[in-house]
Amino acid sequence: MSQSNPATVKHDTLFDKPFTTPLDKAARFSFDEQVVACFPDMIRRSVPGYGQVLAMLPIFARRHCKYRQQSDSSQRVSRIYDLGCSLGAASMALAGEFDPQDLQIKAIDISPAMTTEATALLSDNYPKHDIEVMTADIRDVEFEPCDMVILNLTLQFLPVADRVAVLEKIYAALSEGGILVLTEKTHAFDEQYDAWLVERYYDFKRANGYTEMEISGKRNALENVLITDTLDEHHARLDQVGFARHLTWFQFLNFVSIVAFK
Repeated sequence: MSQSNPATVKHDTLFDKPFTTPLDKAARFSFDEQVVACFPDMIRRSVPGYGQVLAMLPIFARRHCKYRQQSDSSQRVSRIYDLGCSLGAASMALAGEFDPQDLQIKAIDISPAMTTEATALLSDNYPKHDIEVMTADIRDVEFEPCDMVILNLTLQFLPVADRVAVLEKIYAALSEGGILVLTEKTHAFDEQYDAWLVERYYDFKRANGYTEMEISGKRNALENVLITDTLDEHHARLDQVGFARHLTWFQFLNFVSIVAFK
């Protein structure tokens, strides 16, 4: 899940207001047109450190991506997957730092509302770059050989039972020396520690203008939709699928980003 960059994107964003009225208890969060309209504002105000994660992606790519021969031309490119791309913020962060001939980006999201808007934004801002936006469930996608996979705030929306299989496919597709960047909201095993982190996260949201009703509404909407793991569970799963080396390179409250090396 990712956001657009207001510094570069030619797009008028709306404020995050889907949760300003009481929700029916059965209401579930979904990436529909209403969420898409306010998504950049939502991410900016509710995901601590996300801008820093985006800013590091091109730096990681320069260190770990290799150029490969395309089958249909003499051009040599590096292929990167942006999984759960939402409005394409990770793809734009990369395109903004690389020449069009350097990268082939495949951006995938299950939400048609997201991919429709992402296609327009990426076409408007980076028309010369090789960026393919696809509407698909990443569990069903057969990945081509690649050098980098970005999984930002996406694994947490998959059923827990399906997470290993997705990571196995990613590991198999990555070239030697390639990397997975996995960014997730987590919970702590220790209940007191976790409660402190959660309350400071809500303080972060309050400081960014969210009301108590909005905080409560979004929490209720995400219940049983966004299912977090502990940091140890993430690392154990990466071990399980074959990543011999992986480290937590970034943490802000209960949000973490891990880099795993093939």
